[in-house]
Amino acid sequence: MTSRTVTLLDVARAAGVSKSTVSDALQGSGRVAAATRDRVRAVAEELGYRPNSAARRLRRSSTGAIGLHLPRTATRLDYYMNLAFGAVERAQEEGFDVMLLAPTGVAGGGGSSDSAGPTSPAGTTSPANGPIASRVDGLLVIDPEVDDSAVPGLLDAGVPVVTGERYLGPTAAPTGAVICDNAASLTALLDHVTERGARHPAVLAPAGTSAWATALRATATSWARERGVAVALRTVPFAATPGEAEETTLALLRTDPSVDAVICAPDGAAPGVLRAAATLGRPVGPDAPPAAAPHARTATDALPRTPLLIASCVDGTATRSAEPPVTAVDLRPAAYGRACAELLCDILAGRTTPDTVRRHAWALETRAST
Repeated sequence: MTSRTVTLLDVARAAGVSKSTVSDALQGSGRVAAATRDRVRAVAEELGYRPNSAARRLRRSSTGAIGLHLPRTATRLDYYMNLAFGAVERAQEEGFDVMLLAPTGVAGGGGSSDSAGPTSPAGTTSPANGPIASRVDGLLVIDPEVDDSAVPGLLDAGVPVVTGERYLGPTAAPTGAVICDNAASLTALLDHVTERGARHPAVLAPAGTSAWATALRATATSWARERGVAVALRTVPFAATPGEAEETTLALLRTDPSVDAVICAPDGAAPGVLRAAATLGRPVGPDAPPAAAPHARTATDALPRTPLLIASCVDGTATRSAEPPVTAVDLRPAAYGRACAELLCDILAGRTTPDTVRRHAWALETRAST
């Protein structure tokens, strides 16, 4: 591997250990078994790894800042804005400023002033050579997607990285993670609507390669198989708008009018499901009386007017202020952001060890829509 600089990630892959283990083994720190330390050092020597002494000096001093990387759709969603505020608040309690990283670049790339520096073949700033390791003490990477080209570089930026949710890609694991049991939250919603009388629920699951999206799609399928209940699964954009949710729900209910509950995953999209129900004359809520069917002048008039239950995988202003208010999973985004920042601060301060995974609790908020 002489055609380019050998990185810690290269050594980690060859030795079959995490990047943090390689760092500890080479620096003689942490709790690394002697056999592992010797193997890592032998692999590093074989590959020709040379530590970046300048980066090591930088890591021993504090920049007073941490970086925050959000999904590309984050600016459209209340969830991520609340999460960011929570992270900023907790970081400031530890004396850190928070640098929001441009979503289209790696380590400060994507058209911002931080994008100066050599670029990789993919056209993104290389964190090993770019400025990010000299400007932040650590990184928060929220809902990392496998197809986000920025994430592998961020994980190899040379500073501790905490992810909000697991990263399912092939690169080395982050230094730490804060995760939710997303399979359990969708299971709770599906169990709830069936307990309220639904016999043929539908799930508008998010597209994408994040752990959240992947878990929801898999859970809808496994829940249907285990319960012996038919679930109509439809995929919508990760950040589907109310209009996109409305269009998908209209098509679903016209094609399969026996659907009696719709669980909408994306943040803020549930009002679109409510509009679709109103368009088709489907009353919302378990106690809503069936609407009187008009004389069938159109195909829509001929559809059944039985009640429809509606729920959301993400709570927020849109679900709380809807008419009727929509049952939803409260993921407590501000508290989640705080938890991610707290774990990173604990790692930086030596209060916890690398490879720490913490769990974040959610709550099911039942409302009139179910």
